[in-house]
Amino acid sequence: MKLIWKFNIVLVGICVLGFAVAALVAHLVLHANAKDEILRTARLMMEAAGATRDYTNTQIKPLLETQLKYTFLPQTVPAFAATEQFNELRKKHADFIYKEATLNPTNPRDRASDWEADIINQFRASPATPESYGERDTPTGRTLFLARPLQIKSQACLECHSTVDAAPKTMLDLYGNANGFGWKMNEIIGMQVVSVPTAVPVARANQAFRALMLMLGIVFLMMIVLLNVMLYSIVVKRVTRLSKIAEQVSLGNMEAGEFRSRNKDEIGVLTDALARMKTSLVQAMNMLEEK
Repeated sequence: MKLIWKFNIVLVGICVLGFAVAALVAHLVLHANAKDEILRTARLMMEAAGATRDYTNTQIKPLLETQLKYTFLPQTVPAFAATEQFNELRKKHADFIYKEATLNPTNPRDRASDWEADIINQFRASPATPESYGERDTPTGRTLFLARPLQIKSQACLECHSTVDAAPKTMLDLYGNANGFGWKMNEIIGMQVVSVPTAVPVARANQAFRALMLMLGIVFLMMIVLLNVMLYSIVVKRVTRLSKIAEQVSLGNMEAGEFRSRNKDEIGVLTDALARMKTSLVQAMNMLEEK
């Protein structure tokens, strides 16, 4: 097997291994970045919901205290306000979802589904857990959800949700007395959960991955071509010339050519050595002919 083929087998093997390692690392990094981007979006949505809740509780509800004595206004409930805000957002971004899922809600639309109830129960089992996230398949595609526990930390919440007798009559007239009662101080009664579609960030990550692999493949291909050109011009061509001259000399043809080299590299040193050997061989043959 020729030297250039041996060189190319080793070079291609190294390139294939390097390409595979680069592909694995790039895939992991790009998809990790995509997941981080989705999580940042989910946390931003969660903070926006919290801001809406705080604004409603501190600025809207106090202005309507008098009216609440005669008519219960759901708009003064922080959870209701945050949910309505995101319902407006969903008119343009239907895949983004916000919900205040509750095990025993006053408003039926807030009732936790089976998978939401499982996460709430995990929060109840580990009250110190600040948040939980994961991925799940939905009818509109794969989504990432971020959940944070809803814990009763204010006595004001129990004014409406401790017992039926303590609840405002106006609220009972609107929602009835069947649900949303029996809450206790420091109890985790539900969770805030946002769902963000993963399709777009993952698609961008896959597109970047393909572009990176294409560029890397082109770079490896150019490197193989350039190294082959360099190997041929610097090593193979010179060695081939030396071998042809040496072969002719070994057959007794002293006029085959001269061993000359202007380079002082290893092949240049070999050329000079062959030139001296040829000179010594010619001298030795001349001495034999004279005898």
